[in-house]
Amino acid sequence: MRVVVKWLWRGVGVLAALATLAMAAVAVYVFRALPDIQGSLRLPGAGAELRIERDTHGIPTVRAASEHDVHFGLGVAHAQDRLWQLETHRRIAAGRLAEVLGPGALETDRFIRALGVRRAAAAQWQQLPAASKAALQAYADGINAVLREGGQARPPEMLILGITPEPWEPVDSLAWALMMAWDLGGNWTTELLRLRLALQMPVARINELLPPYPGEPPLATVDYAALYRSLKLDGATTTAWQRLEQIAPESGVQGVGSNNWVLAGHRSTTGKPLLANDPHLRLSTPALWYFARLVVEGEVGQTPALHVAGATLPGLPGVVLGQNARIAWGYTNTAPDVQDLYLEQVDPQDSSRYRTPEGWAAFETATETIRVKGRPDVTVTVRRTRHGPVISDAGSTPDVLGPRDKPSHVMAMRWTALDADNDAIGPALSMQRASSVAGFFAATRGWVVPMQNMVVADADGHIGFIAPGRVPLRRADNDLHGLAPAPGWDTRYDWVGWVPADETPRETDPERGFIATANQRITPPGYPHYLTSEWALPYRQQRIEELLAARPRHSMPDLAAMQADQKSLAVPALLPWLQRAKSVHPLAAAAQAVLAGFDGTMAAERAAPLIFWAWQRQLAQAIFADDVSPALWEKSLASRHFQDALEGVLQRDDAAWCDGRRTPLTETCAEQAGAALTRALEELRQLQGDDVASWRWGRAHQVRAEHRPFSRVPVLAGLFELRAPAGGDTQTVNVTRVNLRTDAVTGERYLSDHGPSLRALYDVADPAQSLVISSSGQSGIVLSPLYRSFLQPWLQGQTVPLWPRAVTAGAEAPRVLQVLPAAQ
Repeated sequence: MRVVVKWLWRGVGVLAALATLAMAAVAVYVFRALPDIQGSLRLPGAGAELRIERDTHGIPTVRAASEHDVHFGLGVAHAQDRLWQLETHRRIAAGRLAEVLGPGALETDRFIRALGVRRAAAAQWQQLPAASKAALQAYADGINAVLREGGQARPPEMLILGITPEPWEPVDSLAWALMMAWDLGGNWTTELLRLRLALQMPVARINELLPPYPGEPPLATVDYAALYRSLKLDGATTTAWQRLEQIAPESGVQGVGSNNWVLAGHRSTTGKPLLANDPHLRLSTPALWYFARLVVEGEVGQTPALHVAGATLPGLPGVVLGQNARIAWGYTNTAPDVQDLYLEQVDPQDSSRYRTPEGWAAFETATETIRVKGRPDVTVTVRRTRHGPVISDAGSTPDVLGPRDKPSHVMAMRWTALDADNDAIGPALSMQRASSVAGFFAATRGWVVPMQNMVVADADGHIGFIAPGRVPLRRADNDLHGLAPAPGWDTRYDWVGWVPADETPRETDPERGFIATANQRITPPGYPHYLTSEWALPYRQQRIEELLAARPRHSMPDLAAMQADQKSLAVPALLPWLQRAKSVHPLAAAAQAVLAGFDGTMAAERAAPLIFWAWQRQLAQAIFADDVSPALWEKSLASRHFQDALEGVLQRDDAAWCDGRRTPLTETCAEQAGAALTRALEELRQLQGDDVASWRWGRAHQVRAEHRPFSRVPVLAGLFELRAPAGGDTQTVNVTRVNLRTDAVTGERYLSDHGPSLRALYDVADPAQSLVISSSGQSGIVLSPLYRSFLQPWLQGQTVPLWPRAVTAGAEAPRVLQVLPAAQ
């Protein structure tokens, strides 16, 4: 017995020792995974000593003696805090996700390879000006110095997936810049949607389902439904659309937008301009943005050669949105039509050729090898035509368009971002050095993509707006206007030049004392050039102007309150139909009592927004889904809010839409509204119980900041992704886009995965008062307290200082890392 006890105690001792070792190993890993942010570090590539001073929020000030070293220092900071994010950016843009994530990512890689993102970036690198190359190389050198000599353990994601980071290349930065342009330009998806709709309904009906901008007639086009029938496009086209929609990286999501506005001095309480900006993008963990301050020190007693702070993008050098000593600036997306799709006819006698205006020509081809984790490599051949990459090559069957028994066409894309003379770096670096509105305008001249609505203010009191970018000119006889895929062999659909750089939209110092953009139409009546016909609905813009008109002068807190505003001006157009709806559901009376005082404020703690959105979703499905195939609805349309289409149908009391095609009865719009309410109430009863008064919008409508890839791994999602209840909706100034599609992982609906990726408020008179916040935190390392430190302040409309403030008694001093050149 004593022997048994002795061995038991020995076993316990061994287990305790092993547990202690395991805990020690974890502690050591945690210590090594977090970056060195104090002391000194010798790194190869630094030209001279530089300092990285991090405040309590983890925002670094990079101080250096040259621009080379300030870009190098930003690369160091990005690599220390966001290495996994850099890795995902690189792999997405290069089409190399399957290499680490396995077969599930293969189709997305196929699409990126077919699109040729990294090949285009490599061609652009060859043509870049020397200054842009130097900035990219210095930035890459900073990242790589950390990888080689930083002494930091790999982030948890790399450890779990077994990844060793590779050296960062300047082309990786250019490729990521192209992916950002892709995210902000999604006209191609609407073109494909029109093609698929044209196989199921006439063009006039498509124009009601996808209406033009409010108050405008549809663009006059050729009957493209008849055109596609004449080309004998049929069910194979459906297969192509579904494949491309499912595998392509997300772009041009409906209901995603941004806000910015700038006030002249006579409209602000400071007597100088104030500027607000909140770009709405897909929410991610970590956030897309990383705040930093870049200072190139001048001689003693002189003004710094560079003194800029704001939002940077891990993967790129420089400040994208922010403020220097003289100006502040911010962006919203213009969303011009800079992507056109072309149906390229394949030679029936020789599939290596396609039809051109001059006859048959050979496809340009390239072979790509995609490595797949746990599987053999996949070799694909990608093609280009005179218009651009053949994106239909992304599928396993390349020729996917045409008669079902003999596909005869492929789909090529013309996109400005892929042009070899696209310099994504130089103009941005010039803009951050500008010292006036006029100087900022001049710096934008070389900007290609993405076209942005840029507002700017300077210390002399001037304010301005400009939308720079390369926008194609189309021929007068182009009867498709880029709205739907065009025959590639017909020259009338070719681009014939660019909108002159000095003729893109702009404005300076208007008498009204403010400029605001929210993705609405920005061109005045009589503007001579076609930019797009697919502007965002103007409700956010109208609400911003309403709030600006509410008082003669505004303060920084006033602007912060505007950014947090949750009142939707879209609600009144549909609400009367909901309030008059006759429902047989037992909870209908309680629901109508809640709706009686509803003014469109989408507060998280209220029930009315939840009822409104559930009803709108059910009504849109009842009215529109039976006019298209189930596959088209589920894959392409179920996520759309149909705000404008519903408004049109209900204003016309349009029986042609409201009458269900799959029932023998003749339904009216009023009957459909009542039935939709019944279905919505039953959905919500099952979701949140029988007590309507206790229903909460924020319980269903949660912001979710996706982590790549662990949001798709249930056991890890709770640790790596960020989520929380939120107010607002797709049409509020404080946007939290409502996702109407059922989430593939959790089964939830009404989640929000798009919103204000950052909020910024700039005081030109006193930059020390400028404020910022992002949706997660500065660190991309889940073990860091700065991984999620901004989430709750962001939800509550709070901010942190953009510029460092004097350290007061008892406050934490900045953590200073001295970066020294490596010993020779």
